[in-house]
Amino acid sequence: MNDKISKNSSAHIGRFKTTAFLFFSIIHFLPQSSPISLQADAVPISPSGKLDIGTHTYNYIFLYLSISTYICVLGEKREEIKVIMANKMDHEYDYLFKIVVIGDSGVGKSNILSRFTRNEFCLESKSTIGVEFATRTLQVEGKTVKAQIWDTAGQERYRAITSAYYRGAVGALLVYDITKRQTFDNVLRWLRELRDHADSNIVIIMAGNKSDLRHLRAVSEQDGQTLAEKEGLSFLETSALEAFNVDKAFQTILTDIYQIISKKALAAQEADSTALPGQGTTINVSDTSANVKRGCCST
Repeated sequence: MNDKISKNSSAHIGRFKTTAFLFFSIIHFLPQSSPISLQADAVPISPSGKLDIGTHTYNYIFLYLSISTYICVLGEKREEIKVIMANKMDHEYDYLFKIVVIGDSGVGKSNILSRFTRNEFCLESKSTIGVEFATRTLQVEGKTVKAQIWDTAGQERYRAITSAYYRGAVGALLVYDITKRQTFDNVLRWLRELRDHADSNIVIIMAGNKSDLRHLRAVSEQDGQTLAEKEGLSFLETSALEAFNVDKAFQTILTDIYQIISKKALAAQEADSTALPGQGTTINVSDTSANVKRGCCST
């Protein structure tokens, strides 16, 4: 395959380098309030079972990851770069909530993500490299909520990369494996990292995954419940294999987030209705408009 690419792709590589230079010039002028993280994928326009750069056209997709997601598409047949604010293009939901799934490598985070978003389970899943995400739209107390679920790599070598992805998260699922005591012992380290990088009002649920492997249990349900209560977290055990409590975990997170938003909006409305003209009372309405799609819990 390497020979095939080297023979057929010299012109394409040259064009990509030129486009990439323009891309990073554009990135220079993007907002500097959040760190810039990039993820790149090659996406075939025409279906093919093989990666043949010589005969197929590919788009290079870069994501600027922050509270607002910018998508820059660089195509071989395109001479310009289009920067699109994805959040402004989707009018099919009332709220967009970013949720991170964290925990040691191998605890089942990716299968929890795929079970919740696609109702799938892979027996031979590989370790996540960097960060992946998927979405699912559902109803929460009469509102349409789009959950954007981020699956972070659990390996230590990715810690510097994934820490930036906590920015903008309003919910977190902290996962350990009930058959591996070390993953439970590391929960506090993950919790410290989450609290150091995420919003102080983030909603957190701790989940003991792989509850189907009861005969291999190394962490009792009571141990999990005790730690969760000590840290002020909600707790449940899940099984991505059996689809046990996976939907419940995310539904609980999303409901708690929505209730926080509702309380903030109600408090702001009450303060606004009781304020007298001329008192100079200032009400922050940036996070209380029910018609604007955004994350919550930012202060």
